[in-house]
Amino acid sequence: MPPTLASLVHHSALKLTVRAGEDRLDVPVRWAHVSELADPVPYMEGGELLLITALKLDAEDPEAMRRYVRRLVGAGVVGLGFAVGVNYEDIPKALVDACAQEGLPLLEVPRRTPFLAISKAVSAAIAADQYRAVTAGFAAQRELTRQALSAGPEGLLTALAVQVDGWAALYDASGAVVAAAPEWAGRRAARLTAEVERLRERSAPASSVVGGPEHEDRVELHSLGTGRRPRAALAVGTAAALGTAERYAVHSAIALLTLVTERSRSLQAAEQRIGTAVLRMLLAGEPDHARAVAGDLYGELLDAPFRMIVAESLPGPAARTPVTTAKSVTAAKSGVAVPAAADMGGDPLGGLTETVESAAARSGEAVLVVPEGERLVVLAADGGPAVAACVEYAMALEAARAVPEQAVAEEYELVVGLSAPTGPIAAAAAYKQAEQALSVARRRGRGFVEHEQLAAGSVLPLLADDAVKAFADGLLRALHEHDATGRGDLVASLRAWLSRHGQWDAAAADLGVHRHTLRYRMRRVEEILGRSLDDPDVRMELWLALKATTTE
Repeated sequence: MPPTLASLVHHSALKLTVRAGEDRLDVPVRWAHVSELADPVPYMEGGELLLITALKLDAEDPEAMRRYVRRLVGAGVVGLGFAVGVNYEDIPKALVDACAQEGLPLLEVPRRTPFLAISKAVSAAIAADQYRAVTAGFAAQRELTRQALSAGPEGLLTALAVQVDGWAALYDASGAVVAAAPEWAGRRAARLTAEVERLRERSAPASSVVGGPEHEDRVELHSLGTGRRPRAALAVGTAAALGTAERYAVHSAIALLTLVTERSRSLQAAEQRIGTAVLRMLLAGEPDHARAVAGDLYGELLDAPFRMIVAESLPGPAARTPVTTAKSVTAAKSGVAVPAAADMGGDPLGGLTETVESAAARSGEAVLVVPEGERLVVLAADGGPAVAACVEYAMALEAARAVPEQAVAEEYELVVGLSAPTGPIAAAAAYKQAEQALSVARRRGRGFVEHEQLAAGSVLPLLADDAVKAFADGLLRALHEHDATGRGDLVASLRAWLSRHGQWDAAAADLGVHRHTLRYRMRRVEEILGRSLDDPDVRMELWLALKATTTE
């Protein structure tokens, strides 16, 4: 602990006597300062023990002493030392009364005790306190390092909570609580999600303090990571502000957790190369070789059904129309915080990568993420949290874009296609399924499409493609031009005839005309198009063209 007025009074060599303010001697002393100025306040920082002989003071004037002492208290002076036997044989009553009235401790300094001795005692005590803090900090650093190596982040948090006499929690890149110590702190840490999210919006390193009447303790939040965007965050909760020793412990924990959570660039590059090799082997139909290369890193992923995910980044509204960009959006149903383009460097694929990897890390699930230019390929266990997080993230982005009042204007949009459950042998087919789902999502303006939805649905929505519509318009143009002259209703007649599978009477009845009239119209269709309606391929193309021109 730093020196206090009480410790100086009990210092046997100083022989100090308390004359006023006996109940406030436990106040820490930051420094001992000598000043004979009538107004030393401009030179005070607060926390000082002021030493005087009253050389330039009228110490016997009650009103002057009240003003003098009141100014000292207002400046944060914690005590006043008065040397007797120099200008005054005893401390004047006016000064004693003023100190008692304002609650300022007044110490009598005997003539044989020089002010220098008091200054040295304060300086030595401060140095000793700092040495103890540094020593305790090194001891805490050793203990935190030992726990990090032997028990991981959980053990480190437990040791840190003991060091600061409070609690500690670790958050992942998505803002979810990864671990907390003691166990009860998990609930407290979960209530800080909004504060952690705000911290993640700032470039690392960043920190903030949460406290006030609405909080039960004082919490420091620190971002972890060496990149522009934090990969994790640390929360430290205590009943009061951290001391020097506790501060050393927190800084050590930040450094250690950064090393734990921030993998080296070389390791990331090596894992990415392995993941790319495993994916290429799977797509090449070499599952055995892929399994051998995957080893312990991705091996368990290939032992159970997995999903293939293909995500693509496309130019969004912000790239087409300048609009104020929102910082982040939370989809109302999913609750997933979606970082804006500004936060992800203009690329939502980075946000998807963080979301998927964080979900997999929390569950201990293996996941393979391979960047491919403007695309991202993901292999994740079927039914696992990584797939769920990917779907939720994509749908949250889509929902956010659909709400105008959110003012979301992403510079890039995310489109995701998801395959059916598969295994290593059918990985190439799964990749094609994911690509097909991605293509449909892109055409429909959707953020996410699952291949199984296509298989269970109708083929008609697929006719909405611009190329299909262009083909249909070209095929039927001559018939529409004929009908526009008022010489007949060939398009409607063709649609009725095809819908009745070429049955003349039924189609004629639908149109309200004689069957001979319908036969004549079909001959005109053949003449205008130069195609025979007896050909099943022609009938199929005409039917799809008619459907394409009426499909929204």
